[in-house]
Amino acid sequence: MKIGVLQFFGWADRKIPLASIYDRAIERFEIMDGAGYDAVWLAEHHFSSFSVCPSVHMMATIAAARTRRMRIGTAVSLAPFYHPLRLAEEVALLDVLSGGRVNWGAGRGFSPTEFSAFGIPIEESASRFRETVEIVLKAWTQDRLTHHGEHFHFDGVEVLPKPLQPPHPPTWVAATSDTAIDWAAGRGFSILMDPHCTHRELGEKRRRYGECLGAAGHADGGRDIPMARLIAVADSAERAAEIARRGAAWTVGAYIGSGRGDIDPVERYVQEVIIHGTPEAVLDQILGLQDTAALNYLLCAPLSQESFNLLTERILPKLA
Repeated sequence: MKIGVLQFFGWADRKIPLASIYDRAIERFEIMDGAGYDAVWLAEHHFSSFSVCPSVHMMATIAAARTRRMRIGTAVSLAPFYHPLRLAEEVALLDVLSGGRVNWGAGRGFSPTEFSAFGIPIEESASRFRETVEIVLKAWTQDRLTHHGEHFHFDGVEVLPKPLQPPHPPTWVAATSDTAIDWAAGRGFSILMDPHCTHRELGEKRRRYGECLGAAGHADGGRDIPMARLIAVADSAERAAEIARRGAAWTVGAYIGSGRGDIDPVERYVQEVIIHGTPEAVLDQILGLQDTAALNYLLCAPLSQESFNLLTERILPKLA
């Protein structure tokens, strides 16, 4: 099993300088590089203290400069917010500067605040996302790019540099809804699976994806399918549950919103979404997802520094 870290940049306590959030993340990158993690995956968000990282590509350059071995992923580049040629250039340059260590993850986004502030109609999110991904892959693999689509038109543009990894960096698309899973599988894309669905939903989505791949004539075997999970680890179950509940409250309050009907969204996260407990209990839950969700790439989002430390010292050596 491969293990990566989904790195958020949450700024819950504004009494703390924002720069210290970045400093701690950079320290993590260096620890991860020597500990055996496969990759760090950087989360892009805008206009919210849930995670203050508006440029994953700039942050990825720092991660690449401070590490030598592990891969650098985007989870995700929010494709509708970029001009596709600029996105192709930035990720290709990052691949060159990192020595060919980029994992490119692209996503659609869903926050009305982000779409409104960038002046992009949210009803165009899917079409812009899909066309942008198509253009980026063309730009990386064609000497000169010609494209005429719904949103963009180019004739004979030479996009430089090309990525160092041939034919291009490994590519994933974020897929949460059934529609997104069906589209990705139909085109043979590997997918990134989100940290906000329940463990049961994770297994259901993974099975749907595999079935849709097969129906479209694409092989399922041999793919890394990163499954993001929020994780709280402590030396006692009670302490871990406290970390999980605090993380759930922050996630709901800063990012997700009040949720559905009579379901308490915080309790939903604690009971059905977050992996939490002692190192031994967390290890058992992770191994259980191998059976229920065909887990082969765990993308961990630690909910505290304590959780990251215990994950690194006592769980990672038994999985990686």
